[in-house]
Amino acid sequence: MGVVAIQSFKNIVSTYLGFFIGAINTLFLYTEFLTDDYYGMVGYMLSLAYVIMPLMSFGMHNTLVKFYSTFKTRVALNSFLTLMLVLPFCIILPLICIVYFSYDTIAAFLSSKNEIIKGYLWHTFIIAIALAYFEVFFAWAKVQMQTVFGNFMKEVFHRVCSMLLLFALHFKIISLEQFMAGLVVIYVLRMLVMSVYAFSIKLPVITFGKVSGLNSILKYSALIIVAGLIATQLLDIDKVMMGQYLNPMRNIAYYNVAIFISTVIAVPQRAMHQLLSPMSAKYLNDRDFNSLEDLYKRSSLSLFVVGGLIFLLIILNINQLYLLIDTEYSVGLYVVLLISVSKLYDSLLGSNNAILFNSDYYRFVLIIGVVIIAIMVLLNIVLIPMCGINGAAIATFIAVFLYNTIKLYFVYRKFKLFPFTMATFKIGLLLLTSALLFYFWEFSFHPIVNIGLKSILITVLYTIVIYRFNLSDDISRVIKKLIKLK
Repeated sequence: MGVVAIQSFKNIVSTYLGFFIGAINTLFLYTEFLTDDYYGMVGYMLSLAYVIMPLMSFGMHNTLVKFYSTFKTRVALNSFLTLMLVLPFCIILPLICIVYFSYDTIAAFLSSKNEIIKGYLWHTFIIAIALAYFEVFFAWAKVQMQTVFGNFMKEVFHRVCSMLLLFALHFKIISLEQFMAGLVVIYVLRMLVMSVYAFSIKLPVITFGKVSGLNSILKYSALIIVAGLIATQLLDIDKVMMGQYLNPMRNIAYYNVAIFISTVIAVPQRAMHQLLSPMSAKYLNDRDFNSLEDLYKRSSLSLFVVGGLIFLLIILNINQLYLLIDTEYSVGLYVVLLISVSKLYDSLLGSNNAILFNSDYYRFVLIIGVVIIAIMVLLNIVLIPMCGINGAAIATFIAVFLYNTIKLYFVYRKFKLFPFTMATFKIGLLLLTSALLFYFWEFSFHPIVNIGLKSILITVLYTIVIYRFNLSDDISRVIKKLIKLK
């Protein structure tokens, strides 16, 4: 866990920096500088781009990670890497033609409830292409075990640029239309910077040679498209469907804020996954199941401890946080609670996804994923008109719970690996006790002071218990190092 711990720590720092900047943008600047409808439009546009991004990339970012370590000669590796760069064009170019010739039909369908959507279809499409190739270039760096800069670009760069755009809009330096176009430029620029960095680590040698195992690579890539669509739709399809079922667009703005707050729990998992995936792929290719199991258990415990603390800080301060943002946005309270629980469950699974999608059993998991997405879509169709944004949250919660539980069982059934230990139960008990003790107790000061005092108290008590009872060796080791630094 040495390499994982060091780079994961740096990734967590940059990811939280990104989320801190994103919090300022999402909770304050977007809500103040844009109308609720246009804020909803931005959320819809980015969500739709993320939904179609896996198709644009042709799954190359996952394929590159899975198969990279299997190529042992320079010529074979260069041929493989060339394939990774070229294949996405096989999807992107036909899609460009489809959008160009069918623009009015597609735009009319998507804007049936909200006319504002019609003017930003090309914006969405270009962002999706930029997202796709960014992930390919990031994977290029990942397989060289270099994730820190890529994670910074993924989490911080576009948020800083968006903040600058928002201030430019507020001070009337740019118009609203220029702001929307500027968002597209940000994602394209991020992709280009990532490409330069990735190629500085390993310069591509364009080689159109025979790639061994091509059929397996193409089959995996095709199926991983489905995996990517499953993952992104679990995160973003609810926003896209709200654009079809709810009017006005401000409902997406309220939902977007609630989702952003909950997603903070996933930051450590996202940071650690950058290295868990290539390491799990290597252990699987080498059939080193002892190391794989150790990585599985340690990652689960570490993520549960860190994600659990963030979960407590969110749900125990959420009422005060909504007082700071805008009381209108407090309609997303139950969304925060439900999605926070689902994100904590994601963290609890540790390297589960890395094991599954780098193994030979990914096909079955994809089939299950398709079924789960179908269930989620049906639940959204029923629950969004009935319960609004809370209906979308309920649908997402049910889908995530079912999907994660099946994946947990599948890894146990096929690999005889289980991430939970007695320490997992103890951490869960600590979280439940802390939530019951602190949820209904508030200081009687300004919300900022209340959040600060309560967060300090919870963090100190939680950390003491984790360290005192050594519930996670890796977390205890980090705490010891921090104590020595002082």
